[in-house]
Order: sequence, then C-alpha cells, then structure tokens
Amino acid sequence: MTQAYEVPAAETEAELVVKKSRFIARVCLVSNRAQAMEQLQKLQAEHPQARHICWAYLLGSAASSSAAMNDDGEPSGTAGRPILNVIQHKKLSDTLVMVVRYFGGIKLGAGGLTRAYSGATEAALARCPRKLYQPLFECELALAFAQEAALRRWLERHQGQLLSLDYGAQVVVRIELPEALRPALMDYVASSGFGLREIVSE
Repeated sequence: MTQAYEVPAAETEAELVVKKSRFIARVCLVSNRAQAMEQLQKLQAEHPQARHICWAYLLGSAASSSAAMNDDGEPSGTAGRPILNVIQHKKLSDTLVMVVRYFGGIKLGAGGLTRAYSGATEAALARCPRKLYQPLFECELALAFAQEAALRRWLERHQGQLLSLDYGAQVVVRIELPEALRPALMDYVASSGFGLREIVSE
C-alpha cells in the first residue's frame, strides 16, 4: 500500500557563494522523469552561461521510490549524489533539485564541491514549504440501483469521490479514494456484494 508522503508546495530557490563560485539551487515538484527534464531544460535556457547544472530527483513513496542524478561534468560523485542525499535526508519526494554553478576561478576540490552542492541544496530545501501528498486510486464498481445511495454515503464518510455513473442493467460507478483506504473499500465491496469491475490505477 502506498502511504502519504511530503512533497514541495512551491518552487523555491537559494544561492550560495563559495570562493567566488555561485551555486543557485532550485527546488521543483515533479511526478515523473519527463517533468524533471522539462524543468531542467527551462533552467538551462535561463542560465546559458553556467558552467554546470547538476541535479537529482526522488519520486514516489519510500516503498517504491525511484531516483536519478547527474554531475553534469563535475567530478563523479561530487554533485548529483550530494544533492540526492540531502533530498532523502529531508524526507521529501516528487522532488527535483537543480544546482546551477557559475565558476569563480578557484577550484574547490572534491570535498569542497560536495559541501557546496549539499549546502546549496540544504539552503533551498530549508525554505521550501511542504504539503502532504495522498496517493489515490480509482476503480469501477457494478451495483444494483438500490445500492447507489448507500455507496454515496460510504464515500462521503471515507474521503471518496464519485467520478462517473453509467446506468445500464446495473449501475457502473467509477470512484476515487485515498490509497490508504483501499482495504476498507475492499471490505465494503465484499460485504455489500458489489461487483469490482476494474482497478484503474495502482
């Protein structure tokens, strides 16, 4: 079962200057890799003169998360991995952090780079507001006309939404419900004798 988790509530930026190099970190809410790449392209267009734009993202719940990172030409392991480590430490998901570096002429070394990318990410995430993301799932139920009112009442009590109704030989109802309440719905379906037509999203 997918549990609720915290995600960024707004796009946030912070800047860190280390030995004349500027590190500008931006936090974005993303739900898949394609969205992350769109945000990266947008930032690249805003900072065409930047020496590096390194990034990392973490998607999904703790039980089924996926992550990616990129050092964008910095020494391996000095940028993307530190960014990701901070995201994980902050216990945020569906989170992309990109860090723009304008080189200031002084080399920082591997340790200095790791601290700079971590520090910029930390600063941006520290000021980033959060919200709770509640995973949802949809399903279709087939029930008798006389059962529709009872189902509506059950949904009202359990934060569910009725998405569509189709009246035929039976009433086919598409509903949406918080993922955490899936077991309660399955119990209700079994006790009411509804037909579970389809689980639309996991």
